[in-house]
Amino acid sequence: MSDLAPVLAVIDANLDQSLARLFDLMRVPSISADPAFAKDVRRAAEWLVADLKTIGFDASVRETPGHPMVVAHHAGPAGAPHVLCYGHYDVQPVDPLDLWESDPFAPAIKDLGAGRKIITGRGSSDDKGQLMLFVEACRAFKQAQGTLPCAVTMLFEGEEESGSPSLKAFLEANARELKADVALICDTGMWDRDTPAITAGLRGLVGEEITVRAANRDLHSGEFGGAAANPLHILAKILADLHDETGRVTLPGFYDGVEETPPEVLKMWEDLDQTAETFLGPIGLAVPSGEKDRSVLELVWARPTAEVNGFAGGYAGQGFKTVIAAEAHAKVSFRLVHRQDPAKIRAAFRDFIRARLPADCSVTFNPHGGSPAIQLDFHSPLVKKAKAALTDEWPKPAAIIAAGGSIPVAGEFKEILGMDSLLVGFGLPDDRIHSPNEKYDLSSFHKGQRSWARILAALGA
Repeated sequence: MSDLAPVLAVIDANLDQSLARLFDLMRVPSISADPAFAKDVRRAAEWLVADLKTIGFDASVRETPGHPMVVAHHAGPAGAPHVLCYGHYDVQPVDPLDLWESDPFAPAIKDLGAGRKIITGRGSSDDKGQLMLFVEACRAFKQAQGTLPCAVTMLFEGEEESGSPSLKAFLEANARELKADVALICDTGMWDRDTPAITAGLRGLVGEEITVRAANRDLHSGEFGGAAANPLHILAKILADLHDETGRVTLPGFYDGVEETPPEVLKMWEDLDQTAETFLGPIGLAVPSGEKDRSVLELVWARPTAEVNGFAGGYAGQGFKTVIAAEAHAKVSFRLVHRQDPAKIRAAFRDFIRARLPADCSVTFNPHGGSPAIQLDFHSPLVKKAKAALTDEWPKPAAIIAAGGSIPVAGEFKEILGMDSLLVGFGLPDDRIHSPNEKYDLSSFHKGQRSWARILAALGA
């Protein structure tokens, strides 16, 4: 800790300068989804390369079929671990512009009173403010000690907000260069303003689009009703059969590879004081709909799901049309946990549909995504070191949490580079990412730099 004190002192002393650098990056409208901003996306990549070079990184802009990657390397002490720091420098579009209280690309500090200040502007939280925490922590180490505690590779993507179409091929083509001992991902959040969090689990995803066909055309329901198969009825019943009366998914083999959450982890989540009322109340609900006798946090963090995301067919326009549709369509997604196999889940679902179809009906499938869950050992040395480092920095001990959604890059790091990912971020639920008036707490930006400095020192030790 005595070796770390000068590093933390540099971060404190240079907060204004680090804010100025962040603001420079935020002023670049690097909107990856809109081709009109392609030059700005590249300009943001070039800005990062130039900045990383000032602190001794071998940095470069790397071409892809889409927007460029930023890759940078810095050596560490002999025998020290090698970490890969991942973030993205592209941002979401700003529409609707008239809902912004200020120019989304004119970052500023806003005082909310009671000692709370925020950084306003697009990218403040997602992900430029978070990405720069890595850079500023390394800058402080170089200024205070002349070196870094670990070997560090930076990988900053320019297409995350538009689906990362170039990422997988880039990782495959550059696997030897990018492989490290662990990936550090900053695109997550805290539990609350005083409680940092390590995201130790991410659910995987399988998506399927289904079309059930019956007659060769839409039919008059008076002439054919009761005799002709109705694909809307058929598909609705099949989808209803996906769950039993206890909320469990009925696909054969669905729970293969699903483990029970350790009791000590369940107790940790219980201590976060998230109830069904506090979780569901803000969205106008009160009763959990999933598996019985499990907490809401266990349901969304550690249990697999099957959800119907869309259902269509027949006539749904103005007025009324007595028709039996020729086709019915549905979109279904499965969130996976632990060691569930996406390919097996997809195959089981297709068999489930086919087995329930009448003989004269047909079905086609269109796959959408298939990534496994990410699960760190809650007791691994990596998690323990990060938890201790974060707990030293923040008012409350770090929480070990999971996420109900999916972060595909973590799965690709595991699949392609063979690396586990440590997900630590400092966003807050009210940061309004992807929405007008995005913000990032100043305390997140300041203490986030200090937190990553502590984590890098802990890993290096």
